[in-house]
Amino acid sequence: MVGNCSSRIRNRSQRTGGGCIFLGVLMVAAMLRPTYLTARVGLRSLAHPCSSTAAKDGSAGERVLRIAAFADGKLGGNPAGVAIRSQMPEESDMRRVASEVGFSETVFAVRSGDSWRVRYFSPETEVPFCGHATIALGAALAMQEGDGVFSLQLNAANITVQGLRDGDTFQGALQSPSTQSYSADAKLVLGALHLFGYSEHQLDKRIPPCIAEGGNRHLVLALEQQASLVAMSYDLESGRKLMNEAGLVTIILVHAVDDQHFHVRNAFASGGVYEDPATGSAAAAFAGYLRDLGWPHAGRIELTQGSEMGMPSRLFADIPPESGSSIRVTGAARLIEE
Repeated sequence: MVGNCSSRIRNRSQRTGGGCIFLGVLMVAAMLRPTYLTARVGLRSLAHPCSSTAAKDGSAGERVLRIAAFADGKLGGNPAGVAIRSQMPEESDMRRVASEVGFSETVFAVRSGDSWRVRYFSPETEVPFCGHATIALGAALAMQEGDGVFSLQLNAANITVQGLRDGDTFQGALQSPSTQSYSADAKLVLGALHLFGYSEHQLDKRIPPCIAEGGNRHLVLALEQQASLVAMSYDLESGRKLMNEAGLVTIILVHAVDDQHFHVRNAFASGGVYEDPATGSAAAAFAGYLRDLGWPHAGRIELTQGSEMGMPSRLFADIPPESGSSIRVTGAARLIEE
């Protein structure tokens, strides 16, 4: 039953207290370098011209940084576009830039007093919050402003992101919006199981299906066997219809390796993206659900994601005891080079 339904950065400021990308196809060995190259699969097949760390977005020569968040070493992670501007572009321009960049999200940030006004766009739509793009923004702000904790004004919440530079890589930590979880409608659960070709018998009864929120709305399906998770497959158009009708941003598929380690896959058909290699907003929402469930998480969980896509990613979530309180999600980030 459902209830209410990187050491360096952890030692730094704790001052405050979230999908997201294309189906990665396995590249030929010659292409698997520290270089990041992907192919989008689904509603678009979109190749994007990247420069080594930034590229023109097509408007007035302004540039968009390419940063992979929640990287596992010098490879993997979820790439995001980061556009820091002097003023917020028109919505139509942000949609166009996000489509041209071709990543699951591009974040736009404008200084607003002592904080930053932030908006997130996928190639098809605006999303309320994106964890990996927030970590990428933290890295970009650390490059521009120096190490620090940065206050962010989202459309419906105020959060922070910490960015620390460590040579040619970065450490980032976001404080998510407040979390909540509640029972998922039985019809929605059956529809999601049918979408992925799963049966109720494949679910992990210790972690019942649930709606989990932490800036975005997600459906959580926990699978008892790792093999079921690895075999994940679904029709993108059918998934987009189901998610949009239910008001879901993603569907979180998860397998509990042990009480503190989880293997995750995340379907983001609502944004026209088959699968995310790392999803910070989903990590925050899932961590909040575990807290509501009374799961023995010991205050911190690790999630691995993206390995089936050839984009290995690692996310860490610190879980305070207060119900509904912000989750701290941390991970590494790296500049994407061609």
